Amino acid sequence: MSRIGKKPVPVPAGVTATIDQGKLSVKGPKGTLSMPLADDVSYEVQDGQIAVQPANETKRARAFWGMQRTLVQNLVTGVTEGFSKTLVITGVGYRANSQGKNLKLQLGYSHDVDFAVPEGIEIKTPDQTTVEITGIDKQKVGQVAAEIRRWRKPEPYKGKGIKYRGEFIFRKEGKKK
Repeated sequence: MSRIGKKPVPVPAGVTATIDQGKLSVKGPKGTLSMPLADDVSYEVQDGQIAVQPANETKRARAFWGMQRTLVQNLVTGVTEGFSKTLVITGVGYRANSQGKNLKLQLGYSHDVDFAVPEGIEIKTPDQTTVEITGIDKQKVGQVAAEIRRWRKPEPYKGKGIKYRGEFIFRKEGKKK
């Protein structure tokens, strides 16, 4: 039995959830999100909550149960609060600057990196070494953060690179003479 899957997802005031043609659509103050429904799981919208149950007793249905409930929770959270990730840039001369729908990164390469911000994502740079990524789709926010981080992953000797806020970088000792 899935402990996560047993709990119904509460739908706050101002948010509407509908199921039609194999899709769950959630509409709230920040926008609208939808996801395709899995065949092995049954969904039910009733009196201010969304219940997720396995449709049959197969192993696949039980495996999908908790994950599908979490995906539904992410839709509801996204249209009410949204999601955000913060990247911290460490290194001499490394900096970021958001310019409209582009993010300009200076990461020690011979050229600046211009990152085009996808639709539905907002990027802010409160200072030159911090990048804040926000949006209503959790998967998209995480994907954009990973793509930006991929340009210069943190290295273990000096800790230079782009890391997530709160991420621990295992530091190594350099050569000994």
